[in-house]
This record gives sequence, structure tokens and C-alpha cells, in this order.
Amino acid sequence: MSNSLDTEGKPADTRVVVAMSGGVDSSVTAALLADAGYDVVGITLQLYDHGAATHRKGACCAGRDIHDARAVAERIGIPHYVLDYESRFKEAVIDRFAESYVAGETPVPCLECNQSIKFRDLLQTARDLGAQVLATGHYVASRALPDGGRALYRAREAERDQSYFLSATTRAQLDLLRFPLGDRTKAETRDLARRFGLTVADKQDSQDICFVPSGHYADVIERLRPGAAAPGEIVDLEGRTLGHHVGIIHFTVGQRRGLGIATGTPLYVVRLDAHSRRVVVGPREALRTGRIRLREVNWLGAGTVEEALENRPEIYVKVRSTRPPQPAWLCGGADSSVEVELIASEDGVSPGQACAFYDAAEGQARVLGGGIIAGATSAPTAKRAHPADLAAAN
Repeated sequence: MSNSLDTEGKPADTRVVVAMSGGVDSSVTAALLADAGYDVVGITLQLYDHGAATHRKGACCAGRDIHDARAVAERIGIPHYVLDYESRFKEAVIDRFAESYVAGETPVPCLECNQSIKFRDLLQTARDLGAQVLATGHYVASRALPDGGRALYRAREAERDQSYFLSATTRAQLDLLRFPLGDRTKAETRDLARRFGLTVADKQDSQDICFVPSGHYADVIERLRPGAAAPGEIVDLEGRTLGHHVGIIHFTVGQRRGLGIATGTPLYVVRLDAHSRRVVVGPREALRTGRIRLREVNWLGAGTVEEALENRPEIYVKVRSTRPPQPAWLCGGADSSVEVELIASEDGVSPGQACAFYDAAEGQARVLGGGIIAGATSAPTAKRAHPADLAAAN
């Protein structure tokens, strides 16, 4: 596989900033580009914990990871800088994460971090350093288009694909971004790390949310927003009180365990009402969603999103990072909003999550953009057959 970045000029004349988190993926990205002759500069962002030298299982971008990134840079012979982005990260990611939970949503902080910190602030830093491109270790692919722009595609290895978390990446950002690992597997990446003699070759992948490696989200929210865990009622779909809770921040749509009520039949969290502090529960069928309303929509397909809405295109969507793309229609809603009409219903669609768009269900499909889920309706309304259904029928 080629290590070319599709840039003008010779590699030696092309400066590339590599976002180095201290993990194996970004380390191999830097090593590959340095080996190919590019003028590589490694940058690690200190995002929280004030650079404490401890390593917390499942975390990244702090402490031990900074040390690992520096060691890799020394090994491959590139300059390396650590930038203090803690205040930016807290404002753009951690604070928004807490506010979203308090509002009864289930946010995706990794998407916000990519968009606001890595692909906005760090991209500007790369420009300030005279770099032509910014490269990262994400498992997605970027390819040139005939019109001179670039398009984003799912990774070769579906299990590693991170396109869901990059669906907010803009066209302007894509022009300056490169993802050398998109056409490689994780096994190939680790083999390359061993070939380059990198000490992080067998380092464990980061998991969950980097600043909440314990998984106890509510603890972080309560620390940031004292009083956020206000008690309230657990009610059924008719508004009848079934029990009480100690804060809606402890719940998410689709949740079944931990409700603290016994009714004889399984109940799931159907909706969170932040204003009344009510957790609304119901049977599994009440989770089925047929139409999704979006906000902060980013369109990467042909033309503009307004032009796309006029044609009501057939697309595929992911409403959770772990779910496969499902067939849907992109359509306009009330007040010029953008909505997605699902061919088959989805369960547990939660406000605050991302909805990523694709042009196909499998393979290295092109990413057409995405948006943040603002709300959903329960009854499917699609009447026409989607191309995926027609193909299956034949």
C-alpha cells in the first residue's frame, strides 16, 4: 500500500503535522510518513489532568501517553511538541458533555473533540507551523475527487471503522486531512509498529470516553454541575408514577437495567424529560423510531444539503457507533429542518447521539455527512421501497 498523501511536490518538501496521542495508531502514522520521506512534526495535546504522569486504563492524551508519544518521536527522529489544550478541551468537550447530559441527552464527546479540538484548533496550529496537511491515526479513508476536493470513506476493516465519529468533518477540513491507516487492518498496524521498533506496538487501545475511563459519567457531571442529579419521578407512557430516581443523568434512552422498579414486564427508558425531571418508561416496542429530526447537519455529498433534500435521496444511516448502517431517506422537516426517515424502525434512538450518513451499507462506503439527533417519532412512515429492499427481493 502506498504511503502517498496526495499532495503536490516531493515528500521532503511537504511538511506534515501528525496528531500523536501516544497510542499505536498515531505512532505508526508518524513512522510511516517519516519513513516515506515527509517532513514530519509530531504534536501531542495535553487535554486534562494537567499532564499527570500516571496512566489510567482506557484513557488517552494525558500522563503516560505524552511520555509514549515523545519516546516514539525520538525513535523515528522527528521533532515533537506537547501543547496545553486543557482549557479549550474543557470548554468545547467536557462542559458540553455535562450540559448535554443535564438536558436529558446522550452526547458523543469523541465527535466533538475531533471537530472542535483536533480538526479546528490543531488544524490551525498545523497551518501556523507551515504544514500542508494534518495526519491522524483514525481508521477512515480520504480520497481525491475529480473536482479537486476530497471525500471520506469507511475504513477497510469494518470493526475498526471510525467514520461515525468523523461525520461532522467539513469539506474544508477534509482538504487538509489525511488518514494513512484507513486501508490497513489493526493487525497490519501492529506489525508495522514492531517493524519500526516502537515500544507501543502492543499497547492497549483507549476505551470509552478518555476523560471518564472508569465509565462513571454521572460522577463527572455532578462534579461539573453541582445539583444536576436532582431527584424526580419514573412514570409510564400515560404519566402514572411507578417510582422515583436520583437524577436523569443516570439514565439513557433504551436503558433497561437499574430502573429500580418491578412491574412484572420488562420496561425500558423511552424518553427523558429534563424540564420535569421525569424518566418515562415503557415496553420495548415503544422504543421503535421511524423518523429522526437532526440539528447541526454536515453534508459531504454532491452539491448542497438543500439540493439533496429536493431529491429526497436514498442513504444509509448509523444512529449508534456499534450499529450497522440502515436504509433510509433524507428529507426535509418542519422549519427547514433535516430529517431521516427509516425504512425499518430502530430501537433506542437517543437525542445527543450522532446520525452518520453513507451511500452504501457495506464495504468502504462513502461518508455523506451526518448530524446530531434532536428528536424522534415512534411510528415508521416510509411507504416506498428502498433500493436495498429491491435488491434483496431480486
